[in-house]
Amino acid sequence: MSNSVFQSVIVQLKDISDRTFGVMDTEGCVVSCTDMSMLGERWPDAALKVSNSSDGMLTYNQKCFKAILGSSNYFEYAVFCTGDDQAARDFCAMAFIALNNAKTYYEEKHDRGTFVKNIIMDNILPGDIYIRAKELHFSTDAPRAVFLIRQVGHGDVSTVDVLAGMFPDKLQDFVLSINEMDIAVVKQISGSTTSEDLERLAASMEETLKNELRIKTVIGIGTVADHLRELADSYKEAQTAIEVGKVFDTEKSIMHYENLGIGRLIYQLPTTLCEIFLSEVFKKNSIDSLDQETLFTINKFFENNLNVSETSRKLFVHRNTLVYRLEKIKKLTGLDLRQFDHAIVFKVALMVRKYLSSRESR
Repeated sequence: MSNSVFQSVIVQLKDISDRTFGVMDTEGCVVSCTDMSMLGERWPDAALKVSNSSDGMLTYNQKCFKAILGSSNYFEYAVFCTGDDQAARDFCAMAFIALNNAKTYYEEKHDRGTFVKNIIMDNILPGDIYIRAKELHFSTDAPRAVFLIRQVGHGDVSTVDVLAGMFPDKLQDFVLSINEMDIAVVKQISGSTTSEDLERLAASMEETLKNELRIKTVIGIGTVADHLRELADSYKEAQTAIEVGKVFDTEKSIMHYENLGIGRLIYQLPTTLCEIFLSEVFKKNSIDSLDQETLFTINKFFENNLNVSETSRKLFVHRNTLVYRLEKIKKLTGLDLRQFDHAIVFKVALMVRKYLSSRESR
């Protein structure tokens, strides 16, 4: 970012008070100041304190400092005002508002990453996308994939830097900090890129973060956006993939929206409709009347494509024992899982119950 943007605002602050206003960068170098003689001075200790401060305002060495956060949500610049009294704090807060707004405006106008982030967050009008893309010499119809990387347990600010190292082409690929837990990666791809290629790339990101930062992640992948205006939809799909995966594929860490299947449909249904469906399917007894052993048997039966012989082998039980269990399920529920149509209904019912349980636990 050009320091002249800060300086143009700083100059206007000169008439507000006899205090000295300025901006320093992460190294503690004064890059803009109402007192021109201070330009270039270095205050590394002040920069360190601002970086480590959890408070919005910091008083140090008879100056007030307030951090301006970058796209990764950590200290990028700091506004300062001389003095450590309440008036200095107020002046510093006022200067922060003016300088932060100037920085935001500049980035929205000149920064490609901010432009892409505004698109996926729906913070820009569709008509303005064409205008801004032209100003930034941005290709509008190149295919792009959107990945949402969600950190599990705790967030690490270094995650953005590690991912940025994996995608060094700053003109075509973008690593965007969404919040302290989520990072979006928007990558330009070729027309021949397959779903398997995208999942392998997601697996590479997951493995890299695990090895370098010991961070556990879940990754959602949206459908490929063939145009800039489709990026927001792809990002929402990546979000949905993670949420649906949490309910129906708890053992998976990479979820592709295109592969969510019927789980995606169930996730979008109102809970009242789901409850009605369960009550209609299980007219004899509630699905909750089935014990864990029976449910385990049912899931193994589904995993083995309704094959009685293969399922009994995997369960280490005699074939007749499995047939007896299936008959017992039929008596309890009225559904014969050996019939394909009945098996589909039962499978959907299990997923619906799982979905309702996830909603109740929120």
